[in-house]
Amino acid sequence: VYSCRFMDDYRSSMRFALKAMADITGTILVPAFIAAIAGKFLDARYGTGRVLFVVLLTLTFLGTAFILVKKVRQYAKEYQKLITP
Repeated sequence: VYSCRFMDDYRSSMRFALKAMADITGTILVPAFIAAIAGKFLDARYGTGRVLFVVLLTLTFLGTAFILVKKVRQYAKEYQKLITP
């Protein structure tokens, strides 16, 4: 019986960790990828060198930082609920 409870706790912890990792990774990569492609496209279209590329990536990273803080706090609360008996 003890090993079953341990495995259930382990599985729920692993599900939580994988969910959090995928969400945080997507939060970082997707906007950065879109900003990089859009910046390169706009720079090529308007002949601005790398100005728009850098501006879009900078704005994206700043926005992503604020979103990540919120998500990490949310996951910390969820984790506390998960480990509290």
